Amino acid sequence: MKQPHIFLDESLGISYAVLPGDPARLDRIAPLLENVEELAYNREFRSLRGTYKGTDILAISTGIGGCSAGIAVEELHNIGVKAMIRTGSCGALQNGIGLGELIVVSGAVRDDGASKAYVPECYPAYADIELLSCVIDAAEKHGITYHEGLSHSHESFYHDEADAASAYWSAKGVLGADMESAALFTIARLRGVKAASVLNNVVLYGQDTADAIGDYVDGAALAAQGERNELLVALEAFVLLNGKHPEWVKT
Repeated sequence: MKQPHIFLDESLGISYAVLPGDPARLDRIAPLLENVEELAYNREFRSLRGTYKGTDILAISTGIGGCSAGIAVEELHNIGVKAMIRTGSCGALQNGIGLGELIVVSGAVRDDGASKAYVPECYPAYADIELLSCVIDAAEKHGITYHEGLSHSHESFYHDEADAASAYWSAKGVLGADMESAALFTIARLRGVKAASVLNNVVLYGQDTADAIGDYVDGAALAAQGERNELLVALEAFVLLNGKHPEWVKT
């Protein structure tokens, strides 16, 4: 059945989905794939399909925030997707995480609204261990710098206590801040879908977020390389996972 937001249905027969936030990021994913086909574009949900090293891949943007990411997770699950990797941007919450370096999120602080709509905060938000292992193996295979740990999934960039929240979670050892990982992990876990999150750091810890985002949009070289690295890691991770689950290949 055609899903009401992503405008896709189970006839795609694809098990693996890359989930960037920005619809424009699909323009950077497409050159990494073969046999690319644009599929749909509704609201923030733009999608295409292609193959990477023989593995069928769906790429679909989710917009900003856990609510829209959650819609994507639900509707992708409905059409048979079995594994999803978020490829997004984040701000570092620790010194020593450089621009364009990756944060591989093993678990997320559920400070968002979307995940709380499903289950109480005591329910953990964490990546699927098998997919997480594939992500780490892919990063190491290609010599890509990454930091594995926690992300603080928050609800807004611009609320009045944002700086205080960043300092608080930094002191607790959280590596970075994004808006989607907690919802992705929580909903995927409830629906029996494998999920991971790979984040490209575009804000040094202590730097003003609005200024840094402006630099990122203007195409800073390190952030652009980080974006390419996170996409490569996600695609390579799916190839590794596909080798572990030949039964998922649709014929």
